[in-house]
Amino acid sequence: MHRKSVYFLVLAVAAMLVLGIVMLFSTSAFAQDSHGDPVYFVKRQAMWLVIGIIACIVAAVMDYHFWQHKWWIWFALSVVLLALCFVPHIGMKINGARRWVNFRVITFQPSDFAKIAAIAFLAFWYSRFEKEAGTFFKGFVFPMMIVGVLMAEIAREIDMGTTALIGGTMFVVMFVAGSGLRFLAPLATCGIMATLYIGSHLKGRSERMLAFLDLEKYKDSAGLQQWQALVAFGSGGVDGLGLGNGREKLGFLPFAHTDFIFPMIGEELGLRFTLLVVLCYVVIILSGTVISIHSRDRFGMLFGFGIVVMLALQAALNIGVTTSLLPNKGLPLPFISYGGSNLVFCLLGIGILINIYRQGVADRPNKSSVRLQARVTPRI
Repeated sequence: MHRKSVYFLVLAVAAMLVLGIVMLFSTSAFAQDSHGDPVYFVKRQAMWLVIGIIACIVAAVMDYHFWQHKWWIWFALSVVLLALCFVPHIGMKINGARRWVNFRVITFQPSDFAKIAAIAFLAFWYSRFEKEAGTFFKGFVFPMMIVGVLMAEIAREIDMGTTALIGGTMFVVMFVAGSGLRFLAPLATCGIMATLYIGSHLKGRSERMLAFLDLEKYKDSAGLQQWQALVAFGSGGVDGLGLGNGREKLGFLPFAHTDFIFPMIGEELGLRFTLLVVLCYVVIILSGTVISIHSRDRFGMLFGFGIVVMLALQAALNIGVTTSLLPNKGLPLPFISYGGSNLVFCLLGIGILINIYRQGVADRPNKSSVRLQARVTPRI
């Protein structure tokens, strides 16, 4: 299973990339900010896809221990870029949130940098202090405080989705690394309570929380996106209306090519393709977990598993939001939604998993060599 896991991983990712480009071509032509060009978003996504594939190849070839030795550079860069979101003429405020930086030639979300930085730090920390993983200070307080720096900056951007995503990934990695459950259980409780408090008191987010609790009442205001997403799923049924025949993208469903592209898959291609997307994520989770378990060292295991958890949680949050199982959060669907920096760093994570696999396989002697060595080794 381990030797074939990387093939399943690459196949699942490739299938979603192809589906993402196809659905983007179908939906983005009707977006309000397409600048009159029906393939505007397709061309930009194709550019980011090329960059992402290059990043994936480089990460697959480069020794993943680079992240272990240089995690602090990536972490510091993330802190600086997140701070730039609030600098005039560099940071961009869109829909009430400051999540983007604009360097004229390129615009991206620094929080995507922070995701990899947080995972690399946690993997480094718990591989270095393996014996102290269950202690209060080195196994719980210190790593939580350091990752908390990134989470605080992202929360300040009014990006509660990414904050919760990094927090959830941190919780799982800390648990797998051996941090005491007696410390993590109160942390999870406090995190949920804080999320509910912020969601109910923060302007703009409280309406989303109310819409989640009573979607039909707020279907024309804060719950518009989720309501129209359900309409899209219902219209598509099992077989779908046919590629290009979706109606919700015609101005009824905002952000149909980004955060809400999953309902468009359901409307145009039907239940079969939505289940196929879910299956692809399950394959990525299983393959990535197998690769991480067979890593050559503890850092690779934690780093690879953290990447898998990050991708899985982001996909689960997006699908949960678009099916009205969770309050509305601005998180794209990995490998499918339009979004340059998110696509690049998702592919970067896949490249790191491939490198972990390559080194894990290289360190494992094949069965024939083991049998041969057993035959020629004299018994004493």
